[in-house]
Amino acid sequence: MSSTTPRDAAPADRAGAASSPEAAERVRAVAVRLAALAQSGLAFSPTAYDVERFETARELAAELMSVLSGDDAAEMALELERRDTGYATPKVDVRGVLVDDRERVLLMRERSDGRWSAPGGWADPGDTPVSATLREVREETGYGAEVVKLVGCWDRDARGHRPAMTVGVVKLFFLCRATGDVRPPDELETLEIGWFGLDELPELSQGRTTREELERCVAHHRDPSLPTEMD
Repeated sequence: MSSTTPRDAAPADRAGAASSPEAAERVRAVAVRLAALAQSGLAFSPTAYDVERFETARELAAELMSVLSGDDAAEMALELERRDTGYATPKVDVRGVLVDDRERVLLMRERSDGRWSAPGGWADPGDTPVSATLREVREETGYGAEVVKLVGCWDRDARGHRPAMTVGVVKLFFLCRATGDVRPPDELETLEIGWFGLDELPELSQGRTTREELERCVAHHRDPSLPTEMD
């Protein structure tokens, strides 16, 4: 009679571990870093040989992402190719959280997924973080605002946002207050807006805003002397 030894069981154990959510997230993180390495390499490669190697690395990154997401590997490769050029750096997402004297937060319902988030989006080249935030608040809610302070400089992955993305993202959350100037929001992006207490939050767009981030903004509204939080 043969017996199963730890060596015999190791491949099955490794297969089980590879299918776990934690392992899948590790693979995704590796794929993102591999794609960034390929992008930077293509920006600075001096020879055709190097270009070919980095293009292969990008294709491998796309294949890993495809295995995890179920999306077509060729489409993933095209997305990686067209998303950015030059040295790979994280994208910057800015969010403006308006808190009123009743400790309610101003949220907008996204047309893209029907869920709610703090107004914000990608910072554009030429924008300062503050000007980008105030523009997004105005466009998505109609509210004029001013920035009180930077609450958090956070990493998207470290904060548990889902779904995962193929790029690194730094999220800047600014505590804001309304100036009293209110106009209609941009109908192309916003279904509706509303003020919500933390105990009555609607379904949030988890890729954009989490409950914890809103809680931290309200905490800084209560005590503006709190230091900026960073990952």
